[in-house]
Order: sequence, then structure tokens, then C-alpha cells
Amino acid sequence: QVQLVESGGGLVQAGGSLRLSCAASGRAFSTYAMGWFRQAPGKERELVAAINRSGSFTYYADSVKDRFTISRDNAKNTVYLQLNSLKPEDTAVYYCAAGSWTIGVRRRVNDYDYWGQGTQVTVSS
Repeated sequence: QVQLVESGGGLVQAGGSLRLSCAASGRAFSTYAMGWFRQAPGKERELVAAINRSGSFTYYADSVKDRFTISRDNAKNTVYLQLNSLKPEDTAVYYCAAGSWTIGVRRRVNDYDYWGQGTQVTVSS
């Protein structure tokens, strides 16, 4: 089992940047693929970015490609999401999630086994 705690959210103006962190504790962090999801009011939770266990493969939703960067530091048990060129439509609660499969990344909410409590990102216009 693994526990996940997100941090780094906040209020930022359009065009600004934030860096989200997700600290993991419990079972070996490097055995989990990781994902960042977001959920805006009235909308379904959607995958923003994902990274495999070693960090050698990443996936991005089209809406954030070239603006967001996912990375991980297995020595620090932490996954990051760098958010650049933020837009008002990026406003949402951002969640990190861990999945225990072996190869690659997955995109569905139900594929992930553990979730953090979420951190709010608000982008003003």
C-alpha cells in the first residue's frame, strides 16, 4: 500500500506557472506507475499526464502537451507536475495516483490503485 500527499497548488494568473508535488510513503515508490489527474466542477476526472515506473516514458493529454511536464524522483519518493503557460481552463483539483502494473502507463481512472487528496489549482484571467 502507498499513501500519496499532493502539494503546490494555488491561485495564479493566466500565463503563470506552478509546480505540483506528490510525496509517497509506504511500499516502494519505484514499483508504481504514476499519473496526474484533474477534475473541474461538474466535469469528469481526466488524466493530465502519466509516467512509468522508471521515468523513461511519459504521456500527456493533448490539452496540456508542451505546457505541462511530469517527472519523478524515485530516490525522493516524489512525482512532480510542472504547469507552465496556465490558462483559466486549467482550473481544477489536481490529484496524483499510483498504479501497480508493470509496463508503460495507463489512462483510465479505474486503472489506478491509490489516490491523493487533491490540491486546488485556480487560474485567473
